[in-house]
Amino acid sequence: MVLELENKVRSIAKDLGFDECRFSVAKEASHADRFQAWLDDGKNGDMEWMERSPERRKDPRLLLEEAKTVIVLAINYYPSRSDPQSKDKLGRFAKYAWGEDYHLVVDKKLKAFASALEELGGKQKFYVDYGPILERDFATDSGLGWNGKSTVQIHPKLGTWFFLAELVTTLNLTPDDSIPNRCGKCTQCIDCCPTQAITSPHHLDARRCISYFTIEHQGSIPQEFREAIGDRIFGCDDCLEVCPWNRFAKASTEAKFVAREYIDMPLQEFLNLSEENFRSLFSRSPVKRIGRDRFLRNVCIALGNVGNIYDIPCLKRTIEKENQLIREHAKWAIDQIESRS
Repeated sequence: MVLELENKVRSIAKDLGFDECRFSVAKEASHADRFQAWLDDGKNGDMEWMERSPERRKDPRLLLEEAKTVIVLAINYYPSRSDPQSKDKLGRFAKYAWGEDYHLVVDKKLKAFASALEELGGKQKFYVDYGPILERDFATDSGLGWNGKSTVQIHPKLGTWFFLAELVTTLNLTPDDSIPNRCGKCTQCIDCCPTQAITSPHHLDARRCISYFTIEHQGSIPQEFREAIGDRIFGCDDCLEVCPWNRFAKASTEAKFVAREYIDMPLQEFLNLSEENFRSLFSRSPVKRIGRDRFLRNVCIALGNVGNIYDIPCLKRTIEKENQLIREHAKWAIDQIESRS
């Protein structure tokens, strides 16, 4: 039967809850040279892990001996509810962080997928975004959407709201055809970026990106970007939300991506979290990995941007009891509030 093996693999993916499963040839990534130039320019900022073993990132055949195929998967995470609506001052979380940590959710599915493929005679390695693979190149090659001008992958049915995952396998699967880039003349993602981090189509300078500053950046956030961060305390969805292809997006059916209680919590409440309470509140959440100090740093910036004089006592208590990183941003927040009063 034609494509019998391919159909079996797609059936496994569907049963595991993946929304799309496509195949690409295991080869050097299409934009390997551009990726190296991006690293050479230092545009990865503090993300030094991206500099480790760059050759392995560029070619999945260096990850697995006799690799033939990259199986590219998509799983929808679009929330079933709207943004929080409250009179209290809330901080904004990127939608991918509303539910359980996708690494935990997707990794479990990938382990089951890899076991099923072993029964079909394959050897494989799998990755979400923690592994050395230029996943968007292989997604585009396989026809799992196209790479948008913001560098975010866009799917004609899922829009921008999905996670990518890959299995590099020795199974020789017939590659799928790519699809045309359908961004056309649209530049909404570039135009909306609060910090002009998208310097030109398909070029992102992480050192200007709000997601980078609130998640990856280790230390003090440069003053020039603090106001632009607004009320965002973990990530930024601006360039995703404006994409016209999201009109086709539907809510995820994965129960573990359902929004958790912390997206409705007022900013002041976060400043009162002990280390233990922080870990409990964000258990199995992607927020937990940045740690309490960096999270409270972000909360202080948000309060500086949207708070009022009634938030100053809480910020002053924060200055008295927290470390230098948090104190610095709390002082800045007070100065911002007082300058508006």
